[in-house]
Amino acid sequence: MPPPPPPICFPFISSKQKRRLSIGASEASHPQAHLTRQPSYSPTSTLTTEADALTFRTDSERYDEVPPVLSGGEGAMKGSPKLSRGNTMTGTKKSTASSKWGYGWGLGRKEKEIEEIMRERSSSNASAPPLPLYQSQEMAPVPPSRQNSKSSYASRSTARTMQAQESRTLQRGDTMRSQVSRGSKDSKETRHTSSSRSSAPKLRPPLMPSDSTSTLVGSALERKLQGDLESIPDKSVNTSDRLGDLRTEMEKANLDFYIVPSEDAHGSEYVAGSDKRREFITGFTGSVGVAIITNEHAYLVTDARYFFQAETQTDRNWQIIRAGEMVDRKGFKDWVEFFLSLLGRSQRIGIDARMISHEKASLINSKLTALDCKFVFPSQNLVDLVWKDKPQKPKGVVYVQSIEYTGKDATYKIYKLREWIKSQPPAIPSYSKATEPTPQQIHVGLLVTSLSCIAWTLNLRGVDIPFNPLFHAYLYIGLDKTVLFLDASKVDESVTRYLERMDVERRNYTDLWPFLRKREWGEGKLLLPPSTSYAISLMLTHFRYTLAPNRVEYMMAIKNEVEIEGMRQAYIRDGAAFVQFLAWLENKLNSGYDITEWEAAWRIKEVRMKQKKFMGLAYETISASGPNAAIPHYTPRKHSARMIDRETPYLNDSGGQYRDGTCDTTRTVHFGRPSPDMSEAYTRVLQGHIAIDSAVFPEGTSGIQLDVLARKALWKDGLNYMHGTGHGFGSFLTVHEGEHGFNSNVPLMPGHVTTNEPGFYIKDKWGMRIESALVVKRIKTKHEFNGDIWLGFERLTCVPIQTRMVKESMLTKEEKSWLKEHNQRCWDVLSPLLREDKVALKWLRREADRGIGIATGPGGMVVDWD
Repeated sequence: MPPPPPPICFPFISSKQKRRLSIGASEASHPQAHLTRQPSYSPTSTLTTEADALTFRTDSERYDEVPPVLSGGEGAMKGSPKLSRGNTMTGTKKSTASSKWGYGWGLGRKEKEIEEIMRERSSSNASAPPLPLYQSQEMAPVPPSRQNSKSSYASRSTARTMQAQESRTLQRGDTMRSQVSRGSKDSKETRHTSSSRSSAPKLRPPLMPSDSTSTLVGSALERKLQGDLESIPDKSVNTSDRLGDLRTEMEKANLDFYIVPSEDAHGSEYVAGSDKRREFITGFTGSVGVAIITNEHAYLVTDARYFFQAETQTDRNWQIIRAGEMVDRKGFKDWVEFFLSLLGRSQRIGIDARMISHEKASLINSKLTALDCKFVFPSQNLVDLVWKDKPQKPKGVVYVQSIEYTGKDATYKIYKLREWIKSQPPAIPSYSKATEPTPQQIHVGLLVTSLSCIAWTLNLRGVDIPFNPLFHAYLYIGLDKTVLFLDASKVDESVTRYLERMDVERRNYTDLWPFLRKREWGEGKLLLPPSTSYAISLMLTHFRYTLAPNRVEYMMAIKNEVEIEGMRQAYIRDGAAFVQFLAWLENKLNSGYDITEWEAAWRIKEVRMKQKKFMGLAYETISASGPNAAIPHYTPRKHSARMIDRETPYLNDSGGQYRDGTCDTTRTVHFGRPSPDMSEAYTRVLQGHIAIDSAVFPEGTSGIQLDVLARKALWKDGLNYMHGTGHGFGSFLTVHEGEHGFNSNVPLMPGHVTTNEPGFYIKDKWGMRIESALVVKRIKTKHEFNGDIWLGFERLTCVPIQTRMVKESMLTKEEKSWLKEHNQRCWDVLSPLLREDKVALKWLRREADRGIGIATGPGGMVVDWD
């Protein structure tokens, strides 16, 4: 499935331990100005009679000072900050460890080694600074054969106490990371404060050379020594007080319903901390879901990706509604359908008009009239009124994405959009008898509200949203003027000059509302995409706008040659990092170490950080073993992560943000002997993956028409998966982009990029998915029927597909050839990048040469290709 949502905790409970609840860190508290409520409005007035009162006070909230983000590294542009990431994998921590010690966090050495280290520690000076617990693999004694992940460790109380103290010293929470340079005794401590945001970006602290034999040290060892007591789910948030306060505000506004969507004012899928209102009121952290609150009930509507997560993270105040799930041929397609089923007569429905699109609000509004119900739009978001420690809005600096990555400059893009505006026919009513349009009926401008569309149009990037290089802004493009509504605090001198050269006027973010109210563009209509917030269409009224397809989204979905080449190179570097990670992980497990899902997620990020042009993660890493792999959007947490075992598949869905591309790759591997059921299911998933990758189709074919190819092999055995087969992604933008994909009716066109990710999952047992990125291109066919209209895919992802779980007898000759050619190509392309990492190079060579499956010899003897 598409990339992961915000954090989620799932349990791994030892059968010998009692379940214990772990209380997470408290939310950050920030001072906030007094909030004043304004009168509610009904759509019947269209907000024109009292337009001056339409002020969204959260638009002028105090901004949060964002710490300067890491910059530099090989290939980084000077003055271009790294992405601000909302996960735990940021920051540096001072270390005085000798270079002989391993890098990172670790897991299980053997009992004798632990005792030996404890003796050495006890005889050392007590005031000496703490060191990582274990040497690197090269300097360590050769470990015995690997034990089971539940094997016993040293249990003496003295050793436990010392280990716990050591680990607590090493771990300064999830937000700190020890960085050790192999060539020096001490690493420098890098500290970032809000007061230094405007200073020159600092270089990333050096990382040790790529070394697949280094180990991890930390949390899991402590957990082992303490009896795995930390492997517990986080406690769900008690929302009773929050709901009580919200219902008080609803009563003041005389509301029967209040709706809290997940999106921000720009319709973003992933939002800044200050916009996570639905997460605050429900405790559910997934990226998709809508809260519907009445005076007596509270509902959370989400889709199949988040059913388990929603049930885990919400308390008894909430009833989970499973959208898209049919039970006895009954169910609800989406939250709108469910909400409409709740309505009675003469009821008032409250919602922040900025947080719902014109399209959805109009659909709901059309149903309200028959029931004598109506929308009410309080000028202050009611959740903001009860969110006492609400985070402040981010204030990261915007920076320029140069033409060497974009292929087209912003001036050209604005010119093409103006040409499109001119080409739109005037909005003459069908009943009009006039032959010529009036000035009021001519389209004179386009309002862009999508953050990714604004960033793409102006070749700018920001750090306001975790994992996404975006910034909060609005963009007006008129026939003779362009205005960017972006606060001055986010613009430095270089960006100011850049905008001036393009003749783009900059105004503050909240100045959009007086701009719309005063109709500063003069006569004529604005073009709005249906995804524009309802607040904007209410402000303009239907006399001042026309709905039109999102032209910017259409343009940016078709990548130019520079963008495609950038993606090729980004996927090669990201593929090299993925190979290093898989080689390291297999080597550690085969050497007897135990690795948690959380530590594996850290490790793959660290390897990516060493790649050129790395700017951050594209999304929060999915690192899942056993039953957790059956949850499409599972994200491990340090205190609840499961050990990666050898009995079930391990799934890693992750990707990096690079200056030249956004990456999204999933591989599923097995470190032991897969069962026949696993092998058959994995083979069916692989066959679907190959069928999409090899597809040839004429122009005009949509992704949803090809979707059956990915499912055909699974359907033969009565298997299926309940998520989409693929989605578009950006060029150093968002990991979900565009309307095209394999669940869309939008025709695929040359230049479209999309993922190919069939999977299969058995709840509470295991799951598997194979995901690669594709770009649509023209191809030559044998007969060229109807001319040069035939399309196919070029594969961007360059990571081997493990053959251990594949059942060779189920594959056709063509499928076997595809698999072998893919793995050989990975060797040809990646081996030059891995010459310094002999473990990774050996692993890659083996995967390229390896036969398919596990062979059965005479007398039932099993022969592994290794």
